[in-house]
Amino acid sequence: MTRRLLEQSKLCAIATVSPGERAHVNTAYFAWGPAFEIVWLSAPEARHSRNIRANRSAAVAVYRSTQTWGRADHGIQLFGMARELRGRDARAAERLYAERFHAYSSDVDAYRFYRLRPRRIKLFDEHALGGATFVTVAVGTGGRLRWVRTETYV
Repeated sequence: MTRRLLEQSKLCAIATVSPGERAHVNTAYFAWGPAFEIVWLSAPEARHSRNIRANRSAAVAVYRSTQTWGRADHGIQLFGMARELRGRDARAAERLYAERFHAYSSDVDAYRFYRLRPRRIKLFDEHALGGATFVTVAVGTGGRLRWVRTETYV
């Protein structure tokens, strides 16, 4: 279910913490890897990139914006630590990104790859889990998921 939810959208919302502990959000195209890591391409001088350098705590929300109120909704939220990638990690992120976005061109020298490594994932799929039900899982080594709790808000 987690992989299917990530595959259903190509855009994500990235939440970072600004100086003074204020929330900041940015939208970006993303790719993802086998351990549920989220990678995106961004300018190092962008607010969210500067925030990550100062405070690695971040969250990502993935959902289809075309969902209709009153129907079965679905999405995923990932919470963890983010950082700018260099060297081998950046090349691995680029491979994931290019595989997902065939129009991607590596001629973007002003941009860098970033990665969120989730420690916790919260997902909802009302079709599969029922209305207003959220399942939280912990992410272990190699992307191994462990159930933490189920919440229902009805």
